[in-house]
Amino acid sequence: MARYLDDKQHKIVSDAVAAAELNTSGEIVTVLADRSDGYTDVVLVWAATAAFTMMSIFALFPLPFMNVWDALIGGWMHEWTTGELASMTIALGLITFVATWAVQLWEPLKFALIPAPVRSSRVHQQAIKHFKVGAEKRTHGRTGILIYLSMREHRAEIVADEPIAELVSADVWGDAMADMLVEIRKGCIAEGLAAGVRDVGEVLSEHFPRSEDDENELPDRLIEV
Repeated sequence: MARYLDDKQHKIVSDAVAAAELNTSGEIVTVLADRSDGYTDVVLVWAATAAFTMMSIFALFPLPFMNVWDALIGGWMHEWTTGELASMTIALGLITFVATWAVQLWEPLKFALIPAPVRSSRVHQQAIKHFKVGAEKRTHGRTGILIYLSMREHRAEIVADEPIAELVSADVWGDAMADMLVEIRKGCIAEGLAAGVRDVGEVLSEHFPRSEDDENELPDRLIEV
């Protein structure tokens, strides 16, 4: 797993969480992930699509492929049997499948080929999973909120406990997301997360101000996975 932040940068985020929670009973959890999914299914779909496309092209236009094969075996014309044509079709499909799978081992290409809606969906699903484990219903007033950043997908999510979601529209978190991504696009990941934390803290302080007996129920530290 790639580690994006050092201890000093982790402290920037943790300190921002602690400062934000001074004015609210809300509990902010931050998660930084390398990726939200392995996307093996997407890789498989691309490989299968390429393989079937190649086999279809061969079935429609076999002569160029046959001429290449004839040239490779000495240039003599070869009478192709039905079985040989079928074998060539399958062989081209398998070669294309393996080659397409192999080139997607290069991470930049792999993630470039993942449709944006799929990336967004997987990031959202993973954010929900982390929220259920790390924040949901784990505070006295159910005031947990998760800021989730997935680096490979270039996506971020903010997920809130039900009492927060009932009072604060999802659109309100747009400013926090925007401020966070401005810094992250500059390569300042810790500063971006800290900016998002501050904005979330301001919103929470309006709806869930800190009480005198409030306790810190969830750790302030950044979770890097």
